[in-house]
Amino acid sequence: MDEDLYAILGVGRTATTEDVKKAYRRLARQLHPDVNPDPQTQERFKDVTRAYEVLADPQKREIYDLGGDPLSAAGAGGGFGQGFSFTDIMDAFFGQTATRGPRPRVRRGQDALIRLNVELAEAAFGVTRELKVDTAVVCSGCQGTGAAPGSQPVSCETCHGRGEIMQTQRSFLGEIRTTRPCPACRGFGSLIPDPCKECAGEGRVRSRRALTVKIPAGVDTGTRVQLSGEGEVGAGGGPPGDLFVEIIVAAHPTFVRNGDDLHTTATLPMTAAALGTELSLPTLEADLGAADGDASIALAIKPGTQSGERIVVGGRGVPRLRGTGRGDLVVQVVVETPTRLAGRQEDLLRELAELRGETGSNGHGSPASRGVFGRLREAFGAS
Repeated sequence: MDEDLYAILGVGRTATTEDVKKAYRRLARQLHPDVNPDPQTQERFKDVTRAYEVLADPQKREIYDLGGDPLSAAGAGGGFGQGFSFTDIMDAFFGQTATRGPRPRVRRGQDALIRLNVELAEAAFGVTRELKVDTAVVCSGCQGTGAAPGSQPVSCETCHGRGEIMQTQRSFLGEIRTTRPCPACRGFGSLIPDPCKECAGEGRVRSRRALTVKIPAGVDTGTRVQLSGEGEVGAGGGPPGDLFVEIIVAAHPTFVRNGDDLHTTATLPMTAAALGTELSLPTLEADLGAADGDASIALAIKPGTQSGERIVVGGRGVPRLRGTGRGDLVVQVVVETPTRLAGRQEDLLRELAELRGETGSNGHGSPASRGVFGRLREAFGAS
């Protein structure tokens, strides 16, 4: 051969087989007819391919280095020998040949998800529940093999256990070999002549089973508890996936959760807010039947408490899911004004208003009680 195949690929005579492959990949990406249909480029692509066919084959390369014609010796001509395959082009574009062979019957199962409704107290302090779940389990009739008792899978005669069949075609690129899954065994490489009647050869069946799940303290709506290996059993009796339990927390009639804090309201008559008092406030623990000491707390209301004020009770909120301690209990005070007064009650209230100088017809009351709007009017000289 008069051509310098090393120069065509742009490698030296001491280049390794891996260097030859890298050089061919680089040039094939640039010169392939699908990328560059120019006739001159196609001719160069054929030269590059012919050089690669020789230099990538140790025997052909040795013949070439000794001055012989390796393509002629291989019984091929025109630049594309019968040994050249479509796999080499795939190797040029993707860097490696795809791994082939029969696909396994045994595969890992999918993860499963169920939702669990819990009360606020159960989410806050944790609870243990027994669940009924419908998932795929290993078939007891065949123990996951898919074959009826006393039988077993046999090698596929169509693909001889390879799981794929090969087709060969000739084109201007040379001999192109393509593979596809075997239609007889669907790519498994084996057949089950006598499938299990319980699972129809799947190696798994659906079944309802009971399991116990422990919900940790501090979970909230959307929290997922993972149970490893409790999901769907895979095809062919493969290992199961995981089961995820998603928590849904029901609304509470007294408390509203905000992060790790609990919010509630305490309604007081105006006399109690003015004079001060002490309330017995039920706690979230009372929902779980806590003892008297934990079922309620004493909440001190200082004299003169205004409607809308917040009282924070530290450490009586929700336990932290990923930490220590608890959030706070936030109590918002609502001062209730009476809508109806009996005769004596109204007299006493009027007497109190007179004592405080709050009976003025202009509604301003005493200077001490005029409030922010009265002071603003004075500041701007309004009458």
